[in-house]
Amino acid sequence: MTDRLPHEKGFHISWDQLHRDSRALAWRLDGQGPDNGAWRAVVAITRGGMAPAMIVSRELDIRIVDTIGVKSYHHQDQGQAEVLKAPDAELMGDGEGVLIIDDLVDSGKTLELVRQMYPKAHFATVYAKPKGRPMVDTFITEVSQDTWIFFPWDMALQYVEPYRGTD
Repeated sequence: MTDRLPHEKGFHISWDQLHRDSRALAWRLDGQGPDNGAWRAVVAITRGGMAPAMIVSRELDIRIVDTIGVKSYHHQDQGQAEVLKAPDAELMGDGEGVLIIDDLVDSGKTLELVRQMYPKAHFATVYAKPKGRPMVDTFITEVSQDTWIFFPWDMALQYVEPYRGTD
């Protein structure tokens, strides 16, 4: 059946599961930085990367945290990735020693755009789909390309639109 709705092959993530998986990501990244195993900073790709980045930065005791705002989805439709807000240029340089964290790599378009900007950064996601895997250096769980991941911030007892809309 090719005309499935996203919820028909869904992977539902609870807050507890996201916390466990984000901690596992931190443990995998521990000691892997270029400065005697240390990382200089964490940059979260907003919005989905913010919760995992907070957990990773806490677990690895990284106190410098910034964000990069990238928009590549409109509701559930993926479009062209665009940077809405860049992190501090002095902090970033070419990205060496910086962990760039997102919740998921899907097609890889978002990470491809950010990797062009910061080619020496280390890209880590909690979840990965096959098309996007070449763009990520470290991840925890792989799901099939046709699986829709339902993150806890998108869910209630049923799907609810964000309070301020989706644009």
